[in-house]
Amino acid sequence: MKGARSLVTSWPLAEKLWWEATMEQPFSAESASFQEAVRTLNTLQTNASYLEQAKRQRGDLQTQLEVMKLFLARSGLQVEDLDQLNVIHITGTKGKGSTCAFTERILRGYGLKTGFFSSPHLVQVRERIRINGQPISPQLFTKHFWRLYHRLEETKDSSSCGSMPGYFRFLTLMAFHVFLQEKVDLAVMEVGIGGAYDCTNIIRKPVVCGVSSLGIDHTSLLGDTMEKIAWQKGGIFKSGVPAFTVPQPDGPLAVLKERAEQVSCPLYLCPPLEALEEGGPPLTLSLQGEHQRSNAALALQLARSWLQQKDHQGTGELKASRPGLLCQLPLAPTFQPTSHMRHGLQDTEWPGRTQILRRGPLTWYLDGAHTCGSMQACVRWFLQALRPQRPSSGPEVRVLLFNSTGNRDSSALLKLLQPCQFDYAVFCPNLTEVSSMDNADQQNFSVTLDQVLLRCLEHQQQWSRLDEEQASPDLWSTSPEPGGPTSLLLAPCPPHTHSTSSLVFSCISHALQWISQGLDPVFQTSSSPQNLLAHPVADSGASILREAAAIHVLVTGSLHLVGGVLKLLEPSLSQ
Repeated sequence: MKGARSLVTSWPLAEKLWWEATMEQPFSAESASFQEAVRTLNTLQTNASYLEQAKRQRGDLQTQLEVMKLFLARSGLQVEDLDQLNVIHITGTKGKGSTCAFTERILRGYGLKTGFFSSPHLVQVRERIRINGQPISPQLFTKHFWRLYHRLEETKDSSSCGSMPGYFRFLTLMAFHVFLQEKVDLAVMEVGIGGAYDCTNIIRKPVVCGVSSLGIDHTSLLGDTMEKIAWQKGGIFKSGVPAFTVPQPDGPLAVLKERAEQVSCPLYLCPPLEALEEGGPPLTLSLQGEHQRSNAALALQLARSWLQQKDHQGTGELKASRPGLLCQLPLAPTFQPTSHMRHGLQDTEWPGRTQILRRGPLTWYLDGAHTCGSMQACVRWFLQALRPQRPSSGPEVRVLLFNSTGNRDSSALLKLLQPCQFDYAVFCPNLTEVSSMDNADQQNFSVTLDQVLLRCLEHQQQWSRLDEEQASPDLWSTSPEPGGPTSLLLAPCPPHTHSTSSLVFSCISHALQWISQGLDPVFQTSSSPQNLLAHPVADSGASILREAAAIHVLVTGSLHLVGGVLKLLEPSLSQ
Protein backbone atom coordinates (compact mmCIF):
# COMPACT_ATOMS: atom_id res chain seq x y z
CA MET A 1 0.00 0.00 0.00
CA LYS A 2 1.23 3.50 -0.83
CA GLY A 3 0.84 6.39 1.57
CA ALA A 4 -1.46 6.56 4.56
CA ARG A 5 -4.98 6.04 3.24
CA SER A 6 -8.03 5.61 5.43
CA LEU A 7 -10.37 2.69 5.93
CA VAL A 8 -12.48 4.46 8.52
CA THR A 9 -15.81 5.88 7.55
CA SER A 10 -16.45 4.74 3.98
CA TRP A 11 -17.01 1.04 3.37
CA PRO A 12 -17.06 1.55 -0.44
CA LEU A 13 -13.62 3.10 0.03
CA ALA A 14 -12.56 -0.09 1.81
CA GLU A 15 -13.54 -2.11 -1.23
CA LYS A 16 -11.73 0.37 -3.46
CA LEU A 17 -8.52 0.00 -1.46
CA TRP A 18 -8.91 -3.80 -1.56
CA TRP A 19 -8.88 -3.80 -5.35
CA GLU A 20 -6.17 -1.13 -5.64
CA ALA A 21 -3.92 -3.24 -3.45
CA THR A 22 -4.69 -6.27 -5.58
CA MET A 23 -3.54 -4.50 -8.72
CA GLU A 24 -0.27 -3.50 -7.05
CA GLN A 25 0.80 -7.04 -6.11
CA PRO A 26 3.75 -8.59 -7.96
CA PHE A 27 3.27 -11.77 -9.98
CA SER A 28 5.59 -14.76 -9.75
CA ALA A 29 5.32 -17.16 -12.69
CA GLU A 30 7.25 -19.75 -10.70
CA SER A 31 4.50 -20.16 -8.10
CA ALA A 32 1.57 -19.59 -10.46
CA SER A 33 0.58 -23.24 -10.75
CA PHE A 34 0.52 -23.81 -7.00
CA GLN A 35 -1.25 -20.53 -6.32
CA GLU A 36 -3.80 -21.31 -9.01
CA ALA A 37 -4.44 -24.67 -7.37
CA VAL A 38 -5.06 -22.98 -4.02
CA ARG A 39 -7.32 -20.35 -5.58
CA THR A 40 -9.35 -23.09 -7.25
CA LEU A 41 -9.54 -24.93 -3.93
CA ASN A 42 -10.85 -21.76 -2.28
CA THR A 43 -13.76 -21.59 -4.69
CA LEU A 44 -15.10 -24.92 -3.47
CA GLN A 45 -16.21 -23.72 -0.06
CA THR A 46 -14.66 -22.39 3.11
CA ASN A 47 -15.05 -23.82 6.56
CA ALA A 48 -17.35 -20.99 7.63
CA SER A 49 -19.81 -21.52 4.81
CA TYR A 50 -19.71 -25.26 5.45
CA LEU A 51 -20.85 -24.55 9.00
CA GLU A 52 -23.74 -22.43 7.75
CA GLN A 53 -24.76 -25.19 5.34
CA ALA A 54 -24.48 -27.82 8.08
CA LYS A 55 -26.75 -25.75 10.35
CA ARG A 56 -29.43 -25.66 7.66
CA GLN A 57 -29.09 -29.40 7.01
CA ARG A 58 -28.79 -30.46 10.64
CA GLY A 59 -31.50 -33.08 10.38
CA ASP A 60 -29.65 -34.57 7.45
CA LEU A 61 -26.30 -35.09 9.19
CA GLN A 62 -26.61 -38.87 9.15
CA THR A 63 -26.29 -38.80 5.38
CA GLN A 64 -23.04 -36.77 5.46
CA LEU A 65 -20.78 -39.78 5.86
CA GLU A 66 -22.54 -41.61 3.04
CA VAL A 67 -22.01 -38.57 0.83
CA MET A 68 -18.32 -38.54 1.78
CA LYS A 69 -18.03 -42.22 0.85
CA LEU A 70 -19.51 -41.44 -2.57
CA PHE A 71 -16.98 -38.66 -3.06
CA LEU A 72 -14.24 -41.10 -2.06
CA ALA A 73 -15.51 -43.59 -4.65
CA ARG A 74 -15.62 -40.90 -7.33
CA SER A 75 -12.01 -40.07 -6.48
CA GLY A 76 -11.02 -43.66 -7.22
CA LEU A 77 -10.83 -45.10 -3.70
CA GLN A 78 -13.01 -47.29 -1.50
CA VAL A 79 -13.26 -47.11 2.29
CA GLU A 80 -11.45 -50.45 2.45
CA ASP A 81 -8.40 -48.80 0.90
CA LEU A 82 -8.10 -46.52 3.94
CA ASP A 83 -7.43 -49.54 6.18
CA GLN A 84 -3.87 -49.53 4.80
CA LEU A 85 -3.16 -46.17 6.44
CA ASN A 86 -2.96 -47.53 10.03
CA VAL A 87 -4.79 -44.46 11.27
CA ILE A 88 -4.61 -42.79 14.67
CA HIS A 89 -7.88 -40.82 14.85
CA ILE A 90 -8.01 -37.92 17.31
CA THR A 91 -10.83 -35.57 18.30
CA GLY A 92 -11.53 -33.18 21.17
CA THR A 93 -12.26 -29.50 21.77
CA LYS A 94 -8.97 -28.32 23.24
CA GLY A 95 -5.53 -29.70 22.48
CA LYS A 96 -6.38 -32.18 19.74
CA GLY A 97 -3.90 -30.57 17.36
CA SER A 98 -1.13 -30.54 19.96
CA THR A 99 -1.92 -34.17 20.83
CA CYS A 100 -1.65 -35.08 17.14
CA ALA A 101 1.67 -33.25 16.84
CA PHE A 102 3.12 -34.99 19.92
CA THR A 103 1.90 -38.39 18.69
CA GLU A 104 3.28 -37.96 15.18
CA ARG A 105 6.68 -36.79 16.43
CA ILE A 106 7.02 -39.70 18.88
CA LEU A 107 6.29 -42.30 16.20
CA ARG A 108 8.52 -40.61 13.65
CA GLY A 109 11.32 -41.05 16.16
CA TYR A 110 10.90 -44.83 15.78
CA GLY A 111 11.92 -44.54 12.13
CA LEU A 112 8.35 -44.74 10.83
CA LYS A 113 7.17 -42.78 7.82
CA THR A 114 4.31 -40.64 9.09
CA GLY A 115 1.39 -38.84 7.53
CA PHE A 116 -0.36 -36.07 9.46
CA PHE A 117 -3.63 -34.37 8.49
CA SER A 118 -4.69 -31.32 10.53
CA SER A 119 -6.69 -28.11 10.32
CA PRO A 120 -6.72 -25.20 10.05
CA HIS A 121 -3.46 -24.12 8.45
CA LEU A 122 -1.55 -21.13 9.78
CA VAL A 123 0.33 -19.77 6.75
CA GLN A 124 0.03 -22.17 3.82
CA VAL A 125 -2.72 -24.69 3.09
CA ARG A 126 -0.19 -27.44 2.40
CA GLU A 127 0.58 -27.45 6.17
CA ARG A 128 -2.62 -29.49 6.54
CA ILE A 129 -1.04 -32.50 4.81
CA ARG A 130 2.37 -33.46 6.17
CA ILE A 131 4.81 -36.26 5.45
CA ASN A 132 7.36 -36.95 8.18
CA GLY A 133 6.37 -33.76 9.94
CA GLN A 134 6.91 -31.50 6.94
CA PRO A 135 4.17 -29.89 4.83
CA ILE A 136 4.05 -31.49 1.40
CA SER A 137 5.92 -29.49 -1.21
CA PRO A 138 4.14 -27.04 -3.53
CA GLN A 139 4.92 -29.40 -6.40
CA LEU A 140 3.40 -32.42 -4.64
CA PHE A 141 0.38 -30.41 -3.53
CA THR A 142 -0.17 -29.12 -7.06
CA LYS A 143 0.16 -32.58 -8.62
CA HIS A 144 -2.29 -34.25 -6.25
CA PHE A 145 -4.69 -31.33 -6.24
CA TRP A 146 -5.22 -31.24 -10.01
CA ARG A 147 -5.29 -35.02 -10.32
CA LEU A 148 -8.11 -35.22 -7.74
CA TYR A 149 -9.88 -32.10 -8.98
CA HIS A 150 -10.05 -33.30 -12.58
CA ARG A 151 -11.16 -36.78 -11.51
CA LEU A 152 -14.06 -35.27 -9.53
CA GLU A 153 -14.90 -32.86 -12.36
CA GLU A 154 -15.13 -35.75 -14.79
CA THR A 155 -17.58 -37.62 -12.56
CA LYS A 156 -19.93 -34.73 -11.82
CA ASP A 157 -23.67 -35.11 -12.42
CA SER A 158 -26.83 -33.30 -11.41
CA SER A 159 -27.29 -35.07 -8.04
CA SER A 160 -26.16 -33.54 -4.76
CA CYS A 161 -23.53 -36.26 -4.42
CA GLY A 162 -22.40 -35.61 -7.96
CA SER A 163 -21.27 -32.05 -7.34
CA MET A 164 -17.82 -30.99 -6.15
CA PRO A 165 -16.98 -31.59 -2.47
CA GLY A 166 -16.51 -28.65 -0.15
CA TYR A 167 -13.14 -27.25 0.92
CA PHE A 168 -12.53 -29.46 3.95
CA ARG A 169 -13.93 -32.57 2.30
CA PHE A 170 -11.68 -32.05 -0.71
CA LEU A 171 -8.58 -31.69 1.47
CA THR A 172 -9.53 -34.80 3.44
CA LEU A 173 -9.86 -36.77 0.21
CA MET A 174 -6.58 -35.35 -1.01
CA ALA A 175 -4.83 -36.34 2.24
CA PHE A 176 -6.01 -39.94 1.81
CA HIS A 177 -4.64 -40.02 -1.74
CA VAL A 178 -1.31 -38.43 -0.76
CA PHE A 179 -0.77 -40.78 2.18
CA LEU A 180 -1.55 -43.86 0.09
CA GLN A 181 0.62 -42.71 -2.81
CA GLU A 182 3.51 -41.86 -0.47
CA LYS A 183 3.14 -45.22 1.31
CA VAL A 184 3.20 -43.88 4.85
CA ASP A 185 3.49 -46.35 7.73
CA LEU A 186 0.75 -44.55 9.63
CA ALA A 187 -1.52 -41.52 9.36
CA VAL A 188 -2.41 -39.25 12.27
CA MET A 189 -5.85 -37.83 11.39
CA GLU A 190 -7.23 -34.86 13.29
CA VAL A 191 -11.01 -34.53 13.24
CA GLY A 192 -12.24 -31.27 11.72
CA ILE A 193 -15.41 -30.57 13.72
CA GLY A 194 -17.12 -32.92 16.14
CA GLY A 195 -16.48 -36.53 15.21
CA ALA A 196 -19.61 -38.55 14.51
CA TYR A 197 -20.41 -36.79 11.23
CA ASP A 198 -16.97 -35.37 10.43
CA CYS A 199 -15.79 -36.42 7.01
CA THR A 200 -12.64 -38.03 8.48
CA ASN A 201 -14.96 -40.53 10.17
CA ILE A 202 -15.32 -42.66 7.05
CA ILE A 203 -12.21 -44.38 8.41
CA ARG A 204 -13.67 -47.72 9.48
CA LYS A 205 -10.65 -49.42 11.07
CA PRO A 206 -8.32 -47.01 12.86
CA VAL A 207 -5.62 -48.58 14.98
CA VAL A 208 -6.39 -46.39 17.99
CA CYS A 209 -8.55 -43.34 18.81
CA GLY A 210 -8.09 -40.43 21.21
CA VAL A 211 -10.29 -37.73 22.75
CA SER A 212 -8.55 -34.67 24.17
CA SER A 213 -10.12 -32.21 26.63
CA LEU A 214 -13.73 -31.32 25.92
CA GLY A 215 -15.25 -27.86 26.02
CA ILE A 216 -17.90 -25.66 24.45
CA ASP A 217 -17.35 -24.81 20.78
CA HIS A 218 -19.30 -24.97 17.50
CA THR A 219 -22.52 -25.11 19.53
CA SER A 220 -24.77 -24.47 16.53
CA LEU A 221 -23.49 -27.70 15.01
CA LEU A 222 -22.52 -29.92 17.92
CA GLY A 223 -24.96 -28.87 20.65
CA ASP A 224 -24.95 -26.38 23.49
CA THR A 225 -23.88 -28.63 26.37
CA MET A 226 -20.71 -30.58 27.00
CA GLU A 227 -22.75 -33.78 27.11
CA LYS A 228 -24.09 -33.18 23.60
CA ILE A 229 -20.60 -32.32 22.40
CA ALA A 230 -19.20 -35.47 24.04
CA TRP A 231 -21.80 -37.51 22.14
CA GLN A 232 -20.49 -36.07 18.87
CA LYS A 233 -16.84 -36.65 19.82
CA GLY A 234 -17.53 -40.24 20.87
CA GLY A 235 -18.80 -40.91 17.37
CA ILE A 236 -15.26 -41.82 16.26
CA PHE A 237 -15.20 -44.91 18.52
CA LYS A 238 -15.11 -48.21 16.61
CA SER A 239 -15.77 -51.77 17.66
CA GLY A 240 -12.69 -53.43 19.15
CA VAL A 241 -10.50 -50.37 18.55
CA PRO A 242 -8.89 -49.11 21.78
CA ALA A 243 -9.57 -45.47 22.65
CA PHE A 244 -8.08 -43.15 25.25
CA THR A 245 -9.27 -39.93 26.81
CA VAL A 246 -8.02 -37.48 29.45
CA PRO A 247 -9.88 -36.53 32.64
CA GLN A 248 -13.21 -34.90 31.77
CA PRO A 249 -16.14 -33.59 33.84
CA ASP A 250 -18.39 -36.40 35.06
CA GLY A 251 -21.28 -35.72 32.67
CA PRO A 252 -19.29 -35.73 29.41
CA LEU A 253 -17.18 -38.65 30.64
CA ALA A 254 -20.33 -40.69 31.24
CA VAL A 255 -21.47 -39.93 27.69
CA LEU A 256 -18.10 -41.03 26.26
CA LYS A 257 -18.33 -44.23 28.28
CA GLU A 258 -21.85 -44.92 26.98
CA ARG A 259 -20.82 -44.26 23.38
CA ALA A 260 -17.87 -46.66 23.75
CA GLU A 261 -20.03 -49.38 25.27
CA GLN A 262 -22.60 -49.08 22.48
CA VAL A 263 -20.02 -50.15 19.90
CA SER A 264 -17.88 -52.41 22.13
CA CYS A 265 -14.95 -50.01 22.10
CA PRO A 266 -12.46 -50.45 24.98
CA LEU A 267 -12.09 -46.90 26.40
CA TYR A 268 -9.37 -45.99 28.90
CA LEU A 269 -8.63 -42.94 31.02
CA CYS A 270 -5.06 -41.64 30.75
CA PRO A 271 -3.22 -41.39 34.06
CA PRO A 272 -1.55 -38.01 34.62
CA LEU A 273 1.91 -37.42 33.23
CA GLU A 274 3.29 -37.47 36.78
CA ALA A 275 2.46 -41.17 36.97
CA LEU A 276 4.66 -41.88 33.95
CA GLU A 277 7.47 -39.72 35.33
CA GLU A 278 7.71 -41.60 38.63
CA GLY A 279 10.96 -43.51 38.96
CA GLY A 280 12.62 -41.58 36.14
CA PRO A 281 13.65 -38.07 35.12
CA PRO A 282 10.88 -35.53 34.45
CA LEU A 283 9.59 -35.31 30.90
CA THR A 284 10.49 -32.17 28.97
CA LEU A 285 7.82 -30.80 26.65
CA SER A 286 8.65 -28.50 23.77
CA LEU A 287 5.14 -27.04 23.91
CA GLN A 288 4.73 -24.74 26.89
CA GLY A 289 1.82 -24.45 29.28
CA GLU A 290 0.52 -26.73 32.03
CA HIS A 291 -2.36 -27.87 29.78
CA GLN A 292 0.14 -29.45 27.37
CA ARG A 293 0.90 -32.10 29.98
CA SER A 294 -2.58 -33.55 29.48
CA ASN A 295 -2.05 -33.59 25.71
CA ALA A 296 1.34 -35.26 26.14
CA ALA A 297 -0.12 -37.94 28.44
CA LEU A 298 -2.74 -38.77 25.79
CA ALA A 299 -0.14 -38.80 23.01
CA LEU A 300 2.07 -41.25 24.91
CA GLN A 301 -0.82 -43.68 25.34
CA LEU A 302 -1.83 -43.39 21.68
CA ALA A 303 1.72 -43.93 20.44
CA ARG A 304 2.31 -46.87 22.77
CA SER A 305 -0.98 -48.53 21.81
CA TRP A 306 -0.16 -48.15 18.11
CA LEU A 307 3.33 -49.61 18.58
CA GLN A 308 2.00 -52.54 20.61
CA GLN A 309 -0.64 -53.45 18.06
CA LYS A 310 1.91 -53.29 15.26
CA ASP A 311 4.32 -55.50 17.22
CA HIS A 312 7.05 -52.88 17.54
CA GLN A 313 9.72 -53.26 20.16
CA GLY A 314 10.47 -50.55 22.69
CA THR A 315 7.02 -49.63 23.95
CA GLY A 316 8.09 -48.79 27.48
CA GLU A 317 8.36 -50.98 30.56
CA LEU A 318 5.11 -51.33 32.49
CA LYS A 319 5.03 -49.99 36.04
CA ALA A 320 3.07 -51.26 38.98
CA SER A 321 -0.29 -49.56 38.81
CA ARG A 322 -0.96 -46.97 41.47
CA PRO A 323 -4.24 -47.20 43.36
CA GLY A 324 -6.72 -45.84 40.89
CA LEU A 325 -8.96 -42.89 41.59
CA LEU A 326 -12.65 -43.62 41.71
CA CYS A 327 -13.67 -43.00 38.13
CA GLN A 328 -16.02 -44.26 35.49
CA LEU A 329 -13.33 -45.73 33.23
CA PRO A 330 -10.45 -48.17 33.64
CA LEU A 331 -7.07 -46.46 33.85
CA ALA A 332 -4.66 -46.88 30.96
CA PRO A 333 -1.38 -48.57 31.94
CA THR A 334 1.43 -46.59 33.46
CA PHE A 335 4.80 -47.26 31.85
CA GLN A 336 8.32 -45.93 31.65
CA PRO A 337 8.53 -43.71 28.53
CA THR A 338 11.28 -44.82 26.17
CA SER A 339 14.04 -42.54 24.93
CA HIS A 340 12.20 -42.21 21.59
CA MET A 341 9.11 -41.05 23.46
CA ARG A 342 11.09 -38.57 25.56
CA HIS A 343 12.83 -37.11 22.53
CA GLY A 344 9.53 -36.95 20.67
CA LEU A 345 7.89 -34.85 23.37
CA GLN A 346 10.97 -32.66 23.57
CA ASP A 347 11.30 -32.13 19.81
CA THR A 348 7.66 -31.59 18.81
CA GLU A 349 7.09 -28.45 16.76
CA TRP A 350 3.57 -27.04 16.62
CA PRO A 351 3.64 -23.32 15.76
CA GLY A 352 0.98 -20.94 16.98
CA ARG A 353 0.28 -22.82 20.20
CA THR A 354 1.97 -21.43 23.33
CA GLN A 355 4.77 -20.19 21.07
CA ILE A 356 7.22 -17.48 22.08
CA LEU A 357 9.35 -15.40 19.70
CA ARG A 358 11.93 -13.07 21.24
CA ARG A 359 13.03 -10.21 19.00
CA GLY A 360 15.10 -7.48 20.63
CA PRO A 361 12.87 -5.58 23.09
CA LEU A 362 9.82 -7.37 21.67
CA THR A 363 8.54 -10.71 22.90
CA TRP A 364 5.66 -12.21 20.91
CA TYR A 365 3.43 -14.74 22.69
CA LEU A 366 1.36 -16.66 20.13
CA ASP A 367 -1.54 -18.92 21.03
CA GLY A 368 -4.59 -19.62 18.89
CA ALA A 369 -6.94 -20.08 21.87
CA HIS A 370 -10.55 -19.54 20.73
CA THR A 371 -12.72 -21.23 23.36
CA CYS A 372 -13.24 -20.20 26.98
CA GLY A 373 -11.37 -23.25 28.23
CA SER A 374 -8.40 -22.75 25.94
CA MET A 375 -8.34 -19.01 26.69
CA GLN A 376 -8.12 -19.72 30.41
CA ALA A 377 -5.14 -21.97 29.70
CA CYS A 378 -3.64 -19.28 27.46
CA VAL A 379 -3.91 -16.63 30.18
CA ARG A 380 -2.28 -18.94 32.74
CA TRP A 381 0.55 -19.67 30.31
CA PHE A 382 1.06 -15.99 29.43
CA LEU A 383 1.16 -14.80 33.03
CA GLN A 384 3.47 -17.66 33.99
CA ALA A 385 5.77 -16.90 31.05
CA LEU A 386 6.06 -13.30 32.23
CA ARG A 387 7.22 -14.26 35.73
CA PRO A 388 10.77 -15.46 34.95
CA GLN A 389 11.52 -12.23 33.11
CA ARG A 390 14.39 -10.28 34.63
CA PRO A 391 13.47 -6.76 35.71
CA SER A 392 13.95 -4.42 32.76
CA SER A 393 16.12 -1.35 32.88
CA GLY A 394 13.15 0.74 31.81
CA PRO A 395 9.36 0.69 31.35
CA GLU A 396 7.58 -2.43 30.13
CA VAL A 397 4.48 -2.43 27.93
CA ARG A 398 1.90 -5.23 27.53
CA VAL A 399 -0.08 -5.37 24.30
CA LEU A 400 -2.99 -7.62 23.32
CA LEU A 401 -3.57 -8.38 19.63
CA PHE A 402 -6.96 -10.09 19.31
CA ASN A 403 -9.58 -11.26 16.86
CA SER A 404 -12.40 -13.77 17.06
CA THR A 405 -14.49 -15.21 14.25
CA GLY A 406 -17.66 -17.21 13.73
CA ASN A 407 -20.37 -17.32 16.37
CA ARG A 408 -17.98 -17.49 19.31
CA ASP A 409 -18.69 -15.41 22.42
CA SER A 410 -15.91 -12.87 21.96
CA SER A 411 -17.04 -10.89 25.01
CA ALA A 412 -16.49 -13.94 27.22
CA LEU A 413 -13.03 -14.48 25.71
CA LEU A 414 -12.09 -10.84 26.24
CA LYS A 415 -13.29 -10.93 29.85
CA LEU A 416 -10.92 -13.81 30.53
CA LEU A 417 -8.04 -11.68 29.21
CA GLN A 418 -8.67 -8.79 31.62
CA PRO A 419 -6.35 -10.11 34.39
CA CYS A 420 -3.38 -9.73 32.04
CA GLN A 421 -3.46 -5.95 32.60
CA PHE A 422 -2.64 -4.88 29.07
CA ASP A 423 -1.57 -1.33 28.38
CA TYR A 424 -2.97 -1.54 24.84
CA ALA A 425 -5.59 -3.77 23.25
CA VAL A 426 -5.30 -3.96 19.47
CA PHE A 427 -7.94 -5.47 17.20
CA CYS A 428 -7.69 -6.33 13.50
CA PRO A 429 -9.17 -8.79 10.97
CA ASN A 430 -7.40 -11.99 9.97
CA LEU A 431 -5.97 -10.30 6.88
CA THR A 432 -2.21 -9.99 6.59
CA GLU A 433 -2.65 -7.03 4.25
CA VAL A 434 -5.64 -4.95 3.22
CA SER A 435 -5.79 -7.35 0.29
CA SER A 436 -4.79 -11.00 0.50
CA MET A 437 -5.21 -11.52 -3.23
CA ASP A 438 -1.48 -12.00 -3.70
CA ASN A 439 -1.56 -15.03 -1.45
CA ALA A 440 -4.31 -17.55 -2.08
CA ASP A 441 -3.59 -19.28 1.23
CA GLN A 442 -4.94 -16.23 3.06
CA GLN A 443 -8.13 -15.82 1.03
CA ASN A 444 -11.50 -16.33 2.66
CA PHE A 445 -14.55 -16.00 0.42
CA SER A 446 -17.05 -16.57 3.25
CA VAL A 447 -16.92 -13.04 4.67
CA THR A 448 -16.68 -9.55 3.22
CA LEU A 449 -14.15 -6.91 4.23
CA ASP A 450 -16.97 -4.85 5.71
CA GLN A 451 -18.07 -7.72 7.94
CA VAL A 452 -14.64 -8.43 9.40
CA LEU A 453 -13.97 -4.76 10.09
CA LEU A 454 -17.32 -4.32 11.81
CA ARG A 455 -16.57 -7.37 13.93
CA CYS A 456 -13.30 -5.75 15.08
CA LEU A 457 -15.15 -2.58 16.05
CA GLU A 458 -17.52 -4.73 18.12
CA HIS A 459 -14.53 -6.33 19.87
CA GLN A 460 -13.18 -2.89 20.70
CA GLN A 461 -16.50 -1.78 22.14
CA GLN A 462 -16.76 -4.99 24.20
CA TRP A 463 -13.25 -4.45 25.54
CA SER A 464 -13.98 -0.83 26.43
CA ARG A 465 -17.13 -1.85 28.32
CA LEU A 466 -15.27 -4.56 30.22
CA ASP A 467 -12.47 -2.15 31.00
CA GLU A 468 -14.83 0.51 32.29
CA GLU A 469 -16.81 -1.98 34.35
CA GLN A 470 -13.60 -3.06 36.03
CA ALA A 471 -12.47 0.50 36.73
CA SER A 472 -15.85 2.15 37.45
CA PRO A 473 -18.75 -0.32 37.56
CA ASP A 474 -21.35 2.48 37.60
CA LEU A 475 -20.15 4.18 34.41
CA TRP A 476 -21.86 3.62 31.09
CA SER A 477 -19.48 3.33 28.16
CA THR A 478 -20.02 4.98 24.82
CA SER A 479 -19.25 3.62 21.39
CA PRO A 480 -15.92 4.83 20.01
CA GLU A 481 -15.85 7.17 17.07
CA PRO A 482 -13.86 6.14 13.99
CA GLY A 483 -10.51 7.82 13.37
CA GLY A 484 -9.90 10.65 10.97
CA PRO A 485 -9.77 10.27 7.19
CA THR A 486 -5.97 10.45 6.97
CA SER A 487 -5.33 7.51 9.28
CA LEU A 488 -4.86 3.79 8.63
CA LEU A 489 -6.12 3.34 12.19
CA LEU A 490 -9.79 2.47 12.06
CA ALA A 491 -11.07 3.48 15.47
CA PRO A 492 -8.81 4.65 18.28
CA CYS A 493 -10.54 4.66 21.66
CA PRO A 494 -9.31 7.38 24.08
CA PRO A 495 -7.92 5.87 27.26
CA HIS A 496 -9.89 6.10 30.50
CA THR A 497 -8.39 6.41 33.95
CA HIS A 498 -6.93 3.04 34.96
CA SER A 499 -7.94 1.50 31.63
CA THR A 500 -6.41 0.02 28.53
CA SER A 501 -6.17 2.08 25.37
CA SER A 502 -7.74 0.19 22.49
CA LEU A 503 -7.05 0.49 18.78
CA VAL A 504 -8.50 -1.08 15.62
CA PHE A 505 -6.47 -1.57 12.46
CA SER A 506 -7.49 -2.62 8.97
CA CYS A 507 -5.08 -5.55 8.73
CA ILE A 508 -2.42 -7.47 10.63
CA SER A 509 0.46 -5.72 8.89
CA HIS A 510 -0.70 -2.27 10.01
CA ALA A 511 -1.24 -3.54 13.55
CA LEU A 512 2.25 -5.04 13.68
CA GLN A 513 3.79 -1.87 12.29
CA TRP A 514 2.29 0.15 15.13
CA ILE A 515 3.09 -2.41 17.84
CA SER A 516 6.69 -3.06 16.76
CA GLN A 517 7.62 0.54 15.88
CA GLY A 518 10.43 -0.76 13.70
CA LEU A 519 12.06 -2.50 16.71
CA ASP A 520 11.56 -6.08 15.45
CA PRO A 521 14.74 -6.98 13.49
CA VAL A 522 12.83 -9.40 11.21
CA PHE A 523 9.53 -7.59 10.64
CA GLN A 524 10.56 -4.49 8.74
CA THR A 525 8.32 -2.60 6.33
CA SER A 526 8.86 0.17 3.85
CA SER A 527 6.29 2.33 5.66
CA SER A 528 7.64 4.45 8.47
CA PRO A 529 5.70 3.84 11.70
CA GLN A 530 5.76 7.58 12.43
CA ASN A 531 3.76 8.20 9.25
CA LEU A 532 1.38 5.28 9.71
CA LEU A 533 -1.10 7.02 12.00
CA ALA A 534 -2.48 10.47 12.58
CA HIS A 535 -4.35 10.16 15.87
CA PRO A 536 -3.34 11.37 19.33
CA VAL A 537 -3.82 8.02 21.11
CA ALA A 538 -1.87 6.11 18.48
CA ASP A 539 0.78 8.81 18.37
CA SER A 540 1.30 8.90 22.14
CA GLY A 541 1.24 5.11 22.26
CA ALA A 542 3.90 4.95 19.57
CA SER A 543 6.18 7.13 21.68
CA ILE A 544 5.64 4.90 24.71
CA LEU A 545 6.38 1.78 22.68
CA ARG A 546 9.56 3.25 21.18
CA GLU A 547 10.86 4.15 24.64
CA ALA A 548 9.92 0.86 26.30
CA ALA A 549 12.67 -1.45 27.51
CA ALA A 550 10.45 -4.47 26.93
CA ILE A 551 7.24 -5.01 24.94
CA HIS A 552 5.21 -8.16 25.62
CA VAL A 553 2.64 -8.92 22.90
CA LEU A 554 0.00 -11.64 23.31
CA VAL A 555 -1.60 -12.69 20.01
CA THR A 556 -4.71 -14.81 20.57
CA GLY A 557 -8.40 -15.41 19.87
CA SER A 558 -8.02 -17.05 16.47
CA LEU A 559 -5.59 -19.49 14.88
CA HIS A 560 -6.09 -17.61 11.62
CA LEU A 561 -4.92 -14.40 13.29
CA VAL A 562 -1.89 -16.20 14.71
CA GLY A 563 -1.16 -17.61 11.26
CA GLY A 564 -1.26 -14.16 9.69
CA VAL A 565 1.10 -12.81 12.34
CA LEU A 566 3.49 -15.73 11.84
CA LYS A 567 3.44 -15.14 8.07
CA LEU A 568 4.85 -11.65 8.68
CA LEU A 569 7.15 -12.42 11.62
CA GLU A 570 8.55 -15.65 10.14
CA PRO A 571 8.85 -15.14 6.36
CA SER A 572 10.49 -18.56 5.97
CA LEU A 573 7.12 -20.20 6.69
CA SER A 574 5.82 -18.82 3.37
CA GLN A 575 8.61 -20.39 1.32
